[in-house]
Amino acid sequence: MIDSGRFHGTRDEAEAVSSPPLSDADGGFSIAATQAALASELGHSTLFDLGQIDVSWDAAASTLWAFMTPEDRPNYNLRMLRDIRSWQTEAKRMFDRGDLPLKYMVLGSRFPGVFNLGGDLELFAACIERGDLPGLVRYGHSCIDVVHRAWRNAEMPVVSIALAQGDALGGGFEALLCFDIVIAEKGARFGLPEMLFGLFPGMGAYSILSRKLGRQMAERMILSGKVYNAEEMFDMGVVTILAEQGEGEQAVRNYIAANSARHAGHVGVFQAGRRVDPLDYQELVDIVENWAETALKLNPKDLRMMRRLASAQTRLHL
Repeated sequence: MIDSGRFHGTRDEAEAVSSPPLSDADGGFSIAATQAALASELGHSTLFDLGQIDVSWDAAASTLWAFMTPEDRPNYNLRMLRDIRSWQTEAKRMFDRGDLPLKYMVLGSRFPGVFNLGGDLELFAACIERGDLPGLVRYGHSCIDVVHRAWRNAEMPVVSIALAQGDALGGGFEALLCFDIVIAEKGARFGLPEMLFGLFPGMGAYSILSRKLGRQMAERMILSGKVYNAEEMFDMGVVTILAEQGEGEQAVRNYIAANSARHAGHVGVFQAGRRVDPLDYQELVDIVENWAETALKLNPKDLRMMRRLASAQTRLHL
């Protein structure tokens, strides 16, 4: 697994982090175990353990499923970011080796009623109170490293699917926007509430929303802080498929079954979209550094609101 001490740098530094060997000498998963998983046709087979993400392989559908299982708040704490990065890099490495004939990658959450609530607000508040600009920048770089890889499907010819069975707010919404297909259950909510405490979403929301919906709509959504329901997101084109509550996973399976025969064409379309309107990593770096500088300008009232929202996230866990 990625060394968390190395994970807080730039993308170039993160690229240099080595992945764990495919051996069970240190308790990891082995090639033999991987091959056994790939050979299994009996539904989902556990592939590897990433702490806060359950990953399983559906060989019949050539689909890698991942569900976030947060230990604490359902947000993007540094451990969750590390595990998502490991999911991306392990899938890429196994695909390149030929161990994983992968067509679809699915990300959902096992936290009841929540996909993800975004950034680590307690970490933000602590950094702001001590004037720790480098700390905020390091956290932001960790986020955009994951976002950029998600936007590019970890450099693999796959279709990525986000499954929102609950709320995706702030950074959780930013992450969801990176996927080719978004399947949402009715009742899920989406939005960018950072303006409630005088900040803006700095880890990709503006970049991706402006590409999907145009700058005017991106700014309207960010500045208003409005929370939208799944039906509104479907009407805007952000959500691809609406599912009834409790039927999201089946909706994913139905989508894959209906479109697998045209997988190559779908990959080509989504790759063409990224080529026509590319998202450069440096763009994300510049915005996240602006975000960090803006965060240090928040006043005590803003910080109190930030901590209240963090406390609300904690109560969800309790």
